[in-house]
Amino acid sequence: MAISAEGWGWRHASRTRWAVRDLTFEIADGERVLLLGASGSGKSTLLHAMAGVIAGDEGEQAGRLLVDGKHPTRCIGRMGLVQQDPESSVVLERVGDDVAFGCENLRVPREEIWPRVRHALAEVGLGVELNRPTSALSGGQKQRLALAGAIAMRADILLLDEPTANLDPVGIAEVTGAVERLVADRSRTLVVVEHRVDTWIDLVDRVIVLGSDGGLLADGPARETIERHRHTLVDAGIWVPGEPLPDLQLPATEATPAILTGENLTIGRTREHIVQHDLNPQLREGGSTVLTGPNGAGKSTLALTLAGLLAPLDGTISAAEHLRPPARQGWRWRHVRAEDPSTWPGRDLTTRIGTVFQEPEHQFVATTVREELEAGPRALGWDAARTASRIEPLMETLRLTGLARANPFTLSGGEKRRLSVATVLATGPQVIFLDEPTFGQDRSTWIELVQLIATLVTQGATVLSVTHDQAYQRALGQHHWHLTPSGLEVG
Repeated sequence: MAISAEGWGWRHASRTRWAVRDLTFEIADGERVLLLGASGSGKSTLLHAMAGVIAGDEGEQAGRLLVDGKHPTRCIGRMGLVQQDPESSVVLERVGDDVAFGCENLRVPREEIWPRVRHALAEVGLGVELNRPTSALSGGQKQRLALAGAIAMRADILLLDEPTANLDPVGIAEVTGAVERLVADRSRTLVVVEHRVDTWIDLVDRVIVLGSDGGLLADGPARETIERHRHTLVDAGIWVPGEPLPDLQLPATEATPAILTGENLTIGRTREHIVQHDLNPQLREGGSTVLTGPNGAGKSTLALTLAGLLAPLDGTISAAEHLRPPARQGWRWRHVRAEDPSTWPGRDLTTRIGTVFQEPEHQFVATTVREELEAGPRALGWDAARTASRIEPLMETLRLTGLARANPFTLSGGEKRRLSVATVLATGPQVIFLDEPTFGQDRSTWIELVQLIATLVTQGATVLSVTHDQAYQRALGQHHWHLTPSGLEVG
């Protein structure tokens, strides 16, 4: 057997509840398994344990989990792990060096490494120069980079944690196609974690489903198990193909003035890495706008620029007068231009424009979930009663109440995403930018999150969401921006 578990469980040192418990299963060599479960059910924990990268001093284990009859830490070279957060997989400054890193650690002969690197990059459709800085890649491109590293290692066991979550439709097809070719001859074992069942159902043989209590909910042949347990799985938050989503009632939108206007924008993180020229976006007040486009087109950069967190390299951004902070006098305010959000002090920006980053960890500043949610209101001088009245409903709606004392960095990917959304909503900004807001969400938490955003829109908020999630686009795409390498299309 490639992987076997007997009564295995694991609990993080900071938690009272076991992340996973009493798991017993066997995965044969060459088998293809889709690992399912609600957000926070322990899928990533199990995958990391299989890869041998759970540190023993951070938690408590029970039972046995073996790879080829050995502890996973003795089989590191056999596993290729692609983690949920692509940022955590990037280790070197250049694309080629990063893909080569695993091969070098496995002592692959030098003359073999670079042909492997080029082949792996071609397999995942990452068509960039080998010397391109990894810091210049988008989130979706970093996901492809991580998979390319696993491919170059020629690992016998592929462990993939939501490898297509931030990819555009073309990228999803390229990545799943690359994985399909890798496992076609059954010489490799595949275990993939993904919320969207339909992405992988035609490729896998079997599904293993974890319950919300960390135990085993279902296990068996893929399509047969999905159909037999359909209603149970839907109730557990699994994205069962063919199950309809609830309709949302959004207010009708009329022609409204722009609340944020960009003129002749050139955007990029630095002048050495410009991603777009001559953009003229107008974000209309009220309603929900979705921003789509291929990976690397500059969607996140455009959102951060409009939100005042990146200054445009050229051109101007102007906020509507009623969104601007009050005029102030004195030397401390001499660099503040009332119309330009990138010059506003943090306090003024936080209460007017809120941004949820693509990587949730970039927003966290506290050691517990509750303190994280209290940080924004406290910085604004709110008293305890006002703060509690704001954050308690958010915690309840986004299923964070039971995690109030947990460290934000120990949450699952989906839980981190919900917390990052809640921290922005806690201060009640008028304009909200969301970068991949539904990343890592099961069906139930997706519905709750989308309904919350719809409520904000109904109450008059202006929301722009960067997303590849087609269901989200259908639900909240009142207005549609599409960014391509040739510019911005507004529909």
